[in-house]
Amino acid sequence: MDKITFEKKIRELYKQHKKFIEYPNVKLESTNGLYHRYKYPVLEAAHAPIHWRYDLNYQSNPFLLERLGINAVFNAGAIYLNEKFYLMARVEGLDRKSFFAVAESDTGVDNFKYWDYPVVMPETEDPDINVYDMRLVQHEDGWIYGVFCTERKDPHAPKGDLSSAVAQGGIARSTDLKNWERLPDFQSRSPQQRNLVLHPEFIDGKYAFYTRPQDGFIDAGSGGGIGWGLSESMNPAVIDAEIIVDDRQYHTIKEVKNGLGPAPIKTDKGWLHLAHGVRGTAAGLRYTLYLFMTALDEPWRQTYTPGGYFIAPQGEERVGDVSNVTFANGWAQRGDEVYIYYASSDTRQHVATVHINKLVDYCMHTPADAGRSYACVQQRINLIDNNLKVLQDLAIEL
Repeated sequence: MDKITFEKKIRELYKQHKKFIEYPNVKLESTNGLYHRYKYPVLEAAHAPIHWRYDLNYQSNPFLLERLGINAVFNAGAIYLNEKFYLMARVEGLDRKSFFAVAESDTGVDNFKYWDYPVVMPETEDPDINVYDMRLVQHEDGWIYGVFCTERKDPHAPKGDLSSAVAQGGIARSTDLKNWERLPDFQSRSPQQRNLVLHPEFIDGKYAFYTRPQDGFIDAGSGGGIGWGLSESMNPAVIDAEIIVDDRQYHTIKEVKNGLGPAPIKTDKGWLHLAHGVRGTAAGLRYTLYLFMTALDEPWRQTYTPGGYFIAPQGEERVGDVSNVTFANGWAQRGDEVYIYYASSDTRQHVATVHINKLVDYCMHTPADAGRSYACVQQRINLIDNNLKVLQDLAIEL
């Protein structure tokens, strides 16, 4: 390839990339009267800037090959600031390493553009091997905290075991999402911590955390579910005791493990929580999203627990690097509209939108899991009986 052709090809790459990221998203009809999905992912591997992936120097890359490819973009934290939506995306290279990068949008549903550089996350004295799944929390102390999973090889793994790892809660803080101060990793009595979330307000003058204590890197083991604990400080953040806010239960969507997604949203009816639940199937683990609410004055006490899942993978969302997965660690509120950023199958990032009042109504009036097949049938019969009366009053024949 001569230099003139090389430069022409660069211009074409940027032209096509601009066209791709600026393509308008399409709001889909709601299938449940609750939220609206959108036709296209808001972020995927192809959204990554050309200059992140290609060497654009003719001398060192005369064939214009991609040098540092992107495998997937998913599990993004989210925040709405200064009339813009910001996603703290988990970007995974072809080398399996994840890093954080900020993409911004005016609409929240399309035209997300990355900043020129990924986030430079400072390391601790014990360097992370991998970092991912950041929750962005605007705390009342004035800082924006990034709480994420930090992964390191298990130092006690047998020789030759190159899969065992230790996961803990990494913590950093910023005022602009660009410059980050790394704080010491979260400390608790649990051997491992995943899905750590910071509560956005002080509780009795202390920092409050939602945790997910677990015995191993993948298996929750004796971990009872979504935990809760208080820390005197963020530097370091240490909790001595955890209580369970939302426990795992047999033969439910959260029997294998569960974890909180983003920080809860405050409403006049209580704190609104989005979480993921995991159950085992013959085809492997299945991740779905569910909601619950806790009391305003006691955020660790559940008040409403609608049964079943809220969002599950549909259609193409079911296929990817880790199939049959929906996961969310970010949502943002603009006015009365909530933008739920959920990832599918560890591959791409989507959005669903819903009015805040619908989420509250869903939580308060959707029946809880009845626990047994017989009780679930009775629950459904009650709904049918009430509906048949309504249909009779409306003179609607079945």
